[in-house]
Amino acid sequence: MGQLKKKGQKFILCFIAGLVTGLLIGAAILSIIVSYRMDMHYKKIAYLETTIQDKNARLEKLEKSINTQNIILKDIEIILIFDGDKMDEIDEIEIEKAIKEKYSTLLGKEVKNIDPDILVEVADKRILKIEDREYRLHINKLILTEILKIFIKVEI
Repeated sequence: MGQLKKKGQKFILCFIAGLVTGLLIGAAILSIIVSYRMDMHYKKIAYLETTIQDKNARLEKLEKSINTQNIILKDIEIILIFDGDKMDEIDEIEIEKAIKEKYSTLLGKEVKNIDPDILVEVADKRILKIEDREYRLHINKLILTEILKIFIKVEI
């Protein structure tokens, strides 16, 4: 009779230990999955917020200059060229956002009145600090039409 009680107690103890271990492992896996999905959603939200801000700024500038017949600047496109390793997507979005903020005052202006040399000087050899990293910008190419295209080399 005493042996049965001991075996029953051992079985219950092993069952409870297995249950607790399973719960802990399951909670850890669930936490990893949820954090990964949250990171993906955060990246998507940051990208969409930047897109909305750009579109709103462009819309305001275009509405102000809708009556002019001259060629006006309608959009700014930033193409980043990375020196070395690929960067984090969030940092890439933040760099694009910072550069577009510098050039956002040009939206809606006539292209013939914009000086390309000054445009190059705005971002060339500039150092951007994002979180704890510093990025040096070098402008490789600038194309000024209805869409301002700027090719920028980024060095960490």
